[in-house]
Amino acid sequence: MSDQSLDSKDTDHVDDPHKLNLHDEAGQLSASWIDQLRLDILSGDAQGVQNLFLDVHAADAGDVLEALEPDERLKLVSLLGDKFDYSALAEVDESIRSDLIDLLPNADIARGVSDIDSDDAVFILEDIDEGEREDILAKIPANERMPLKRSLDFPEDSAGRRMQSEFIAIAPYLTVGQTIDQMRVDEDLPDEFYQIYVVDPAYDLLGIIPLDRLLRSKREVKIKDLMNTEFTKIDALLDQEEAAHIFDHYDLVEVPVVDENQRMVGVLTIDDIVDVIREEADEDIRALVGIGHESIYDSVLIAVKSRITWLGVNLITAILASFIIGLFDATIEQMVALAVLMPIVASMGGNAGTQTMTVTVRAISLRDLDRFNLTRLINREALVGLINGIIFAIIIGTITAIWFSNFELGIVMGIAMVVNMAVAGLAGILVPLALNKLGIDPAVASSAFVTTITDVVGFFVFLGLAALWFGLL
Repeated sequence: MSDQSLDSKDTDHVDDPHKLNLHDEAGQLSASWIDQLRLDILSGDAQGVQNLFLDVHAADAGDVLEALEPDERLKLVSLLGDKFDYSALAEVDESIRSDLIDLLPNADIARGVSDIDSDDAVFILEDIDEGEREDILAKIPANERMPLKRSLDFPEDSAGRRMQSEFIAIAPYLTVGQTIDQMRVDEDLPDEFYQIYVVDPAYDLLGIIPLDRLLRSKREVKIKDLMNTEFTKIDALLDQEEAAHIFDHYDLVEVPVVDENQRMVGVLTIDDIVDVIREEADEDIRALVGIGHESIYDSVLIAVKSRITWLGVNLITAILASFIIGLFDATIEQMVALAVLMPIVASMGGNAGTQTMTVTVRAISLRDLDRFNLTRLINREALVGLINGIIFAIIIGTITAIWFSNFELGIVMGIAMVVNMAVAGLAGILVPLALNKLGIDPAVASSAFVTTITDVVGFFVFLGLAALWFGLL
């Protein structure tokens, strides 16, 4: 055998199939690894499954769960037993997590969530029916159960729901040396932390000390002389999107969370906020096209239910546009070219409106719009729509004149294009702003309104102008 053969990295020919790499060279889950896992699951080889999952990160375990079939997921969790990291359930799609939770015994869930960070545990528990959740919590030791119940008592999508209950709180009279010595012997420290929190006996937050500042200070320095009393804190009732905005605005990594009495109850860390940002962005993207909370793992029936409402709204708007066309049916009968050309005006206006709408919805979401730049943005988008309208009016007007050997029809087409593109630019910004002012999520409702406006205006201006210009009324 040649040296090249000996050095081959082809995982299909390894001596021990349980030493396969989880990821292939492209960074995707290895087909060979998944195939071997499926064989072990089918044969009920618990040791083989556990060997494959040695050193597998919770996020990767989540990817594996999503790659398996529903019946394989439950068998995998059963074969892993107490070696299954329940943090993986916080990494999978909601429908998969819900299906697994429904099938797992409450005692196993209680054991699993008590072994993971409190923020992940709350994330898993919050979607479980209240009765089942109480039964699971009752099976968790009291010292671990109370922080979870406290977080679950806060509103959904609040900072209190997202926070991690594990943090390091110290008294102000300690020295740096005493603090470090206590942390060295404390077995209940968080897995990762970036700041030390100084509190009084009632857990009122007095100050914070970044970890690097603590480690650079001499042992005899008092904590009260080292702590920073000017710091950002977040109310537990604050919406998670607001909390994410604070993190982004001040470039934070970790922030204390306080209750209504200003007592410290937890911390928000950057990994929690990244999840929030991803969820909010994902929610906005799905809302723009009207698919609700649908995911690729949902059934056909759920997907149909998710989309049918929005499609019904679009049907109504399409009927409205058709009604406008119907007003000019006699005009279209006398000049068939109008029927060929009118979708172009509406389509260009719709695309232009969608572009502006996307920019506006994003600006609203990121809090980029205020009274100082609002007028400037409205003027800019109107001007952009007008200039784009003139450019494409020249192009489509010329094409129309040549195509139908009718110079006047080209002029009509060009004027309609300018008007509709300008209206699209204004609609794309004014509709989201108006909806936001009314307390309606602009990401959800803007698309239907903007499309309707551009279709109606496009058809009406083009057909109406043509009827007047050529005397077809």
